[in-house]
Amino acid sequence: MFRIRKIHDDTTPANRESLSQVQTILRMQFPGLSEEDICKLSGQLRDPLKYHFRSILFVAENSKGKVKGFAWLFHAADLKFAYLDYISTGRHETGGGIGSALYERVREECLRLDVIGIFFECLPDDPSLSPDEKMRAQNIARLRFYERYGVFPIINTDYETPLKPGDTDPPYLMFDNLGRGILSCDEARRIVRAILERKYGGVCPKTYISRVVNSLQDDPVKLRAPRYLRKISGNEMPVLPPRRRRIALLINDKHHIHHVQEKGYVEAPARIRVINAALEKTVFFERLPVKHYADTHIKAVHERGFVEFLKRASINVPPGKSVYPYVFPIRNKTRPPRELPLRAGYYCIDTFTPINKNALEAALSAVDCALSAAQALLGGYEQAYALVRPPGHHAESNCFGGFCYFNSAAIAAQFLSRYGKIALLDIDYHHGNGSQEIFYKRADVLTVSIHGHPRHSYPYFSGYEDEKGEGPGRGYNINMPLQEGIGGERYRTELQKALNHIRKYAPRCLVLSLGFDTAKGDPTGSWSLIAQDFEENGRMISSLKIPTLVVQEGGYETQTLGMNARSFFIGLVGAETAKNKRKDAGTKSLIVC
Repeated sequence: MFRIRKIHDDTTPANRESLSQVQTILRMQFPGLSEEDICKLSGQLRDPLKYHFRSILFVAENSKGKVKGFAWLFHAADLKFAYLDYISTGRHETGGGIGSALYERVREECLRLDVIGIFFECLPDDPSLSPDEKMRAQNIARLRFYERYGVFPIINTDYETPLKPGDTDPPYLMFDNLGRGILSCDEARRIVRAILERKYGGVCPKTYISRVVNSLQDDPVKLRAPRYLRKISGNEMPVLPPRRRRIALLINDKHHIHHVQEKGYVEAPARIRVINAALEKTVFFERLPVKHYADTHIKAVHERGFVEFLKRASINVPPGKSVYPYVFPIRNKTRPPRELPLRAGYYCIDTFTPINKNALEAALSAVDCALSAAQALLGGYEQAYALVRPPGHHAESNCFGGFCYFNSAAIAAQFLSRYGKIALLDIDYHHGNGSQEIFYKRADVLTVSIHGHPRHSYPYFSGYEDEKGEGPGRGYNINMPLQEGIGGERYRTELQKALNHIRKYAPRCLVLSLGFDTAKGDPTGSWSLIAQDFEENGRMISSLKIPTLVVQEGGYETQTLGMNARSFFIGLVGAETAKNKRKDAGTKSLIVC
């Protein structure tokens, strides 16, 4: 098994390690490549202005971080084209679908970038250009592979003219139109000149470049007819639905086992049922399986003693029973209380969050959902939604409360922070004290929260504006507490400020703690947002244009919860998809049960 991860830079240890493994593959698979060219890859990631291309690296890696293959893509935003410089598997990694998965991921990225098409080089299958039979057989295999995607060499040009007379295997220039039609002669000339000057300017004489460019005469440009897959024509390409138009959906199937039926306990299974029922009426979700993750991810955020306490305590509670904290000692870490109800108060912040067997199992499953959704982002989805309960944003590193046991959003943010800066935006009605506390002294995770003022809203003791972080984290915690009774327009004013902070921070990913308890009539809030407000909020957040992981937090008015959730995601996927949704209201849902 492997996943495909996109890398923009080498600023994190994980990215540097992956880049080092890519360079090792290049040395093994391309022995003629100079060490200078291999070593300059990090510079290409860091300095697009110097190399006249923005570089994007895709790595196929296993669960232990071993790179099994990679694709190196150049993006020329000024001419709206992409150039695939390398695509390769590691030694002994052929035949496992890695090359296909990498190329499909490249195509999805290029659709997202809205380029004219993908250009790359492929060695020839013509015996007059490639006289060595063994080499030619390898060339044929590559050309056959690309014909499966409707990709063919551009013909009637001098591109495959050797630089030096007598050289063999000069490359064809391949073109993948991504299903977007023809390529004009003028476009082709500009792009070919850019490829030769930017990539080969140090070795190609100006006279050679002019000769190749001027040889392009066909308008539109012509592609070679199929040779190996006769059923595919040059204008018929299997276009894959881009993942940017699908939201990966991860649902906590164990949430229902946690059902506390005491009067007034609003954190109930109906919350997930009504949201999921509403999402099934849309066409832009793809349900993915939830994978189990080791406790090490939880303990990277929560203290070991706290995690072990919850596990032991839940085992000791009789089936069907719950323990509620009612004594809250001032902490003496060397002498915690022995009795379970007392010790619960040692690790809890309120009197209404119970400990029982099912709560812990549901909370662990919620963490698995959030981490699986984070993996979906690393695998190429632009948006992922962990539809979970219990929520998590009130859980601090060493305590639980507010219906929260483990902080799923913070655990996912910690997991993603290995690959670059993360912003965690909390738009639940209640302040996410847990997320704030966990990242309060860190600069690699920006925490921003819009919430009811702690003077009148749970958790009461945190969420003030002057809580800005400590040490390295000073300035990286932003609280935006608001008064009671606000509506959608006032809320959007604050949301825009929050998004401006995030843009300035320029994170690699956004983790969104999503609460619908800001809605009109919610029993735990005091604001009056309606469906149209949630749609506009989603649209504003989507304007960040960065991979976004949504983790469900609160929202307890089940009469409007589904409609508000559906409206939010219509906004998050963008106006164009919202129109398609209305037009295709009768089509089959993409949710796979």
